[in-house]
Order: sequence, then C-alpha cells, then structure tokens
Amino acid sequence: MTGGRSRTVGWMTVVALTLAGCTAAPSAAPPPRDRGGSAGGLRLVAFDSCEQALRQLRAATRAAVGPWGVGPDGDAVPLAAAERGDGPAAAKDAASAPTAGFSGTTVHEAGVDEPDLVKTDGRRIVTVTRGVLSVVDPASRRLTGRLAIDPTVGERFGGGDISLLLHGDRALVLLPARWVVKSAAPKGRLAPDGPQSRLVLVDLAGTPRILGDYRIDGSMVDARQVGASARVVVRSTPRLAFPAPGRGSDAQRTAANRAVVDRATIDDWLPRYEVREAGRTATGRVDCDRVSRPAGFSGTAMVTVLSFDLGASTLGTGDPVTVAADGDTVYSSGPRLYLTNDQRRRVSAASPGGADGGTEIYQFDLTGRTPRHVASGSVPGWLINQYALSEWNGHLRVATTTGDRWGRGDRSTSGVYVLRPDGPTLTRVGQVTGLGRGERIFAVRFLGPTGYAVTFRQTDPLYAVDLRNPVAPRVTGELKINGYSSYLHPAGDGRLLGVGQEATDRGQVLGTQVSLFDVADPARPTRIARHHVAQGWSDAEADPHAFLYWAPERLVVLPVNRPGVVTDRAGGEAGRAAPATGMLALRVGDDGFTVAGTIDHPPSLGDGAEWTPVRRSLVVDGVLWTVSDTGLKATAPTTMRTVAWVPTT
Repeated sequence: MTGGRSRTVGWMTVVALTLAGCTAAPSAAPPPRDRGGSAGGLRLVAFDSCEQALRQLRAATRAAVGPWGVGPDGDAVPLAAAERGDGPAAAKDAASAPTAGFSGTTVHEAGVDEPDLVKTDGRRIVTVTRGVLSVVDPASRRLTGRLAIDPTVGERFGGGDISLLLHGDRALVLLPARWVVKSAAPKGRLAPDGPQSRLVLVDLAGTPRILGDYRIDGSMVDARQVGASARVVVRSTPRLAFPAPGRGSDAQRTAANRAVVDRATIDDWLPRYEVREAGRTATGRVDCDRVSRPAGFSGTAMVTVLSFDLGASTLGTGDPVTVAADGDTVYSSGPRLYLTNDQRRRVSAASPGGADGGTEIYQFDLTGRTPRHVASGSVPGWLINQYALSEWNGHLRVATTTGDRWGRGDRSTSGVYVLRPDGPTLTRVGQVTGLGRGERIFAVRFLGPTGYAVTFRQTDPLYAVDLRNPVAPRVTGELKINGYSSYLHPAGDGRLLGVGQEATDRGQVLGTQVSLFDVADPARPTRIARHHVAQGWSDAEADPHAFLYWAPERLVVLPVNRPGVVTDRAGGEAGRAAPATGMLALRVGDDGFTVAGTIDHPPSLGDGAEWTPVRRSLVVDGVLWTVSDTGLKATAPTTMRTVAWVPTT
C-alpha cells in the first residue's frame, strides 16, 4: 500500500470475493479440516505459576538469542511499515456513514471506532496536533478549549501522530511511544532501553483538564472503542541488559548473551505500568496469572490488551491481559477482537531474519469487562493491514500474500481463507488461492458476503470470486485495467470507490488515481470512471482515516499533494517550489466524477513553513470541516465557499 508512488512495483488485481460456490482456477479446493495447522499448537495456555513462566520464557528467549542479542541487530525490531504493506495503521458497508448529521472517522466496522487525530460527536470537534488538544464549537465556529498534552511531541517522538478516542465529555489521548531507559544496566552492559506508551484521560466539560495519565512498557499497536469501552493493544519486549559488543567469536558473544537470559527474573519480561491520578502515583506490572502463551513462542515479545471505561472519572490499571507472542494487526467486529502475529517476526539465532511460517490469529471475546481468549488459528502468508480480516455470519475471512513480500518475479501469490470457530480452534473450512501470481496485495475490503482484494505489478485483472458458501468458492468474472487501489470504500448501489495510483502498462506509477467501480454484477465488474492527479500522492493511499465519503452530498474528500515546480517563461522547469497540497473534493455522479473544488490552509505564522498539509475532513450539520496542524476551516460543501477559519496555533 505504501511506497507505490516512489517505486515501480508490479501488476494489479482487484479481486471481488462474493462468498459462495466452487472453482477451477485460481485454486479453491476446500482444505482439510486441520485442527493443528489452524490452531491446535496455537491454543493459548495460561502459565501455572511465575516459576513456570520464567522457566519457559528463559528457554524460548535463549533459543532466539544470537551474538548481537535478540534478532539480527540485537533486538526484536518490528517489521517496517513498507515490509508489512500497511500504513499507521474496511463488513459493514457503513464506514464513515452519517450519524445524526455528522460524519465520523472512516473505520473498518460500523459501530467500532478507531483512534484518529480528530473526533466529533456533533456537539464539538476535538483535535490533537503538535501535542496540543483543541476543542471547537461547530455551531459558533469558535475555539472553546485548549490543553497542552505534550507540546514537544513532534520533536521527541520523531513527528509521530497523537490520536484520540471520544465518549461523552471524555477524550482518551494516545501518544506515540517514547524511547526511555527501562532499567539501570550493570557496568559493561548496554542499558535495556525501549519504548513506553502513554495514555491521557481528558475531561472536556468546561475547560479541558487531565484526569489521568497512564504509562506502560511497549509501543502502541492499535486501539478500538465500542460505546464507552476502549481496548488498547501494546507490544513490549523483555528488559535484558546484554554485554556491549566486543571482541570474541559469534559463539562466545552468543554464550555471553544467553548467560544474561539465564540470570533474568520474571520482572524482566512482564510489562510495567504507572498510573498518575488525583495527585497520586501508583505502579504495578502485569501479573503472571494474566499471561498466556501458545505452544511455540520466541520469548522476545509480549502483546497486552488494556481495557478502559471512558465513562468513568479514572483510568485505573487497565485490567491488562497479556499473550507471550507478537502483535501486528488489530481487528474488531465489536463483540470480538482479533490479534495477528506475523511469523516473519519470530526471530531466532538460527533464523535471524524471522520465519516465513504464516500468520497466527487469536480471537478474544469482548462481551465481558476483561477480554477472554476463545479460539486461535493460522493462515499461510502475511496480512497487509486490518482490512484483510473480516467476520461475517460466524466466519472469519482472511486475505494474505505468500512468498516474496514485494511481489517480484513469480514467487508470490495471494489467497483468501475462511475460518470458523470450533471450540478453541479457528478451523480453516474454505479457501481461494493462486490470486495475482508474482504480485502482492495492496488493498482488501470485505462487505457482507462480498470481498475485494487488490494486488499489483503492471495491470489489474479484477477477479470476482463467489464465496457465499464458505467451503466451495468459485471465480465468476475478471476485468483488466492499469494502476492500483490501496484503499477501497463502499459507495452504495453496487459501487466501490478506490484510491491509489495510476500506472503505465509496465507498472510505473503516474500519480494519485480515484476510481469508481460498478460491482453490482460480480460476473462483470467494470470501472465507470477515474480521476487522475498527475505526480500526486495522497495520505488516504496509506491511511483510510484521511478519506471521507459523505453520502448525502455524494462527496469524496481526500488530501492530495503534488511536487511544486516553478516554470520559466518558455514553459520549461526552472526549479522546485513548495509542494502543492490541499483537500480535493469530488462529486460522484451516475457516470463519474466532477471536481467540486479544493481546500488549502494558511501556514503557521513564525515557523518558517511555506505550506501546511491538510490532513483530515469531516462533516457537521451540513458544513465540511478540514483539519491541519494550524487550524480548522469550515466550507460550504455545495458551493465550496469558505465560511470560517479557526486557528489552533
């Protein structure tokens, strides 16, 4: 999904998957009902005691340790976003659907909110940029509240985004992980530093104020919210002070590192947390009886699910539940939450680059206060992001790519797998494989009994696959076009919007492309229209939160950026200028797109910036609001006339 604008990647396939039937090619033979491969060895088991936990964690970590520590560079480093194919960070078809006259964040599942840099409940707009939370009244179009959470966040965290969740008069602010020294290191050893995540509960009634501050070892994976209940997922690594690199053979350095593991205590693995509320500070750690493990694990990472009640006046301890595994992707259908573990992360001394053993999936029941693990399974290959997962009619659909992660040559292929809970096992009951050979998935979208997946190399065969019968899928149609979509969004009436890149016949990308597909007949998918911005790129290609479709106005709004070019009088290129940036608004008609207008924001005074990226858009009471680091602009969507500017800096 990311990287398409700067690299010639190959060949695109938008695969429409309509759950029913039986096929010849791509392969769709139902797999054996493999309890082992689908879950048997993945069933989570709680440790009986801290002594047992320490014994097994030591043994697993010893196997993963090499001459430089854990992994090829001395640490269990998460896969880069470009390797995973996702962005920080799809089947009810009501994503960003209007609710009581306002739009919400564009999300995967209706009713399951996701953290983003701006939220609205129709009464107020809350945004958090550059470490400062701002509250805007959309009726009076005035700034009514401001609270500095951490003004140095852009410098301290390398420019990572802060995000938030909103419920009533409470906002939960999620700060990107901050690198800290986890504990003191003995002389001659490297300090076991690592990321620490921070969550801040803010009271929005009256003047915004902080109610609670929660910090925990690890980096934020993602979060989901249903009603007042927020679930936050954090990944952590053990606090091990390995010797500083020195002389000696690889075997000697490995032995020294394993000796560190042998001396470690259970406290070196279990995530610690600190809660600051009402002038008091309390500290703690995840208890051993809250930790579970699969049959096979590396000991190099733990993933913790925290639960918070946003209707309460305090954060509390987060009621942590931890799995001795890694966590790459979070998906929630509402009643259930899924965590996936990409086995390419499982490092060991024998396999420092990680294994290619598919993806583990853990299903949790969220109907109680504390998440409860109920089933586990696995699928071949790796997921691009949370949109590759979808729960429907008691089944979980999963789209993956196997083989070469970049889709080069003929080593990669993609497929869709259907899993069904069977006791503690997510049993694989059906599959469609052999999609987009030599390609990798760029986008996936499941909508009820229908799903869509995009792979890319040079051109785009749009496959339609009928999967309504989970055990007997069949291919029904195909369409070939150039370019690719990296995000797919339902537009109603059997139509689908795609945002990605146009490309030549050889797969060279040419700039942002918005496509309108007619998928009403899965046997004959067609592209009705497209809008191309030459040399452009959009944040919506990597982050669906930057995309807005407002159905009442049939309006598509997304940020689009282009490199700035200064031309001479003869029309030739004379030099580079600031990039052209702003929000592009397109109106969707029966036959295609018309440009409704563009929206830009003024730069912040005094910071030397020549341009300001406009990052988000939302609708409140018929007014289109756009958000940047400098403020919010109100625009009439029918005329695209500016009606207010609310600075926040």
